Amino acid sequence: MIYCDIGNTSVDLFCEGNRTKLSVDLFDPAALQGEIYFVSVNGVFNERIKTFSHWHDLRELIDWKKYYPTMGIDRIMVCEAIEEGVIVDAGSAITVDVMSGGVYQGGFIALGVRAAQEAYARLSPALDVSFNFEVDLTIMAKNTPDALTVGFLAPLIHKIESLGKPIYLTGGDARLLSCFLTEAIVEEDLIFRGMKKLIEKGVKC
Repeated sequence: MIYCDIGNTSVDLFCEGNRTKLSVDLFDPAALQGEIYFVSVNGVFNERIKTFSHWHDLRELIDWKKYYPTMGIDRIMVCEAIEEGVIVDAGSAITVDVMSGGVYQGGFIALGVRAAQEAYARLSPALDVSFNFEVDLTIMAKNTPDALTVGFLAPLIHKIESLGKPIYLTGGDARLLSCFLTEAIVEEDLIFRGMKKLIEKGVKC
């Protein structure tokens, strides 16, 4: 069984504990054998695999009443992985979602780390600097990189911690945020755990 997360630019494959990331433009879906379970935000790719009977769209197994209609499929998958906790997916955007007893409680979306840095840079050339991930968020900053880092991260980290639940970090910048969320569990393959759980629930039904 192969799990596949299809984005706009990449295809992320997970099989027997091994993860492979490929360019969506260069990837040939016909080359994969066996049963493939996927989630996708890429409409063009979805058209390419329409006739492949061994590709199974996990959207069909989702209980959409649990979530809101425009919620991203990647967010739903990481939520499906967790019964109780706060899921922080640190990618192009930082999404924060809360699960309680397996029920979705809501969440919010913030700029991702790189998007935030680019936004500051557009405001002024003087703000075109990298964040300092060793800064102490509890003290007032005395230089520009620290000031931007504290201004962006301190409210975000405080909000996440105030939710009072176990914190799960995933996504490309998960380890960066773990510098400040020291009690958090980093699970880079969380989306695939969610896909596996959803398939198992679907089989039981």
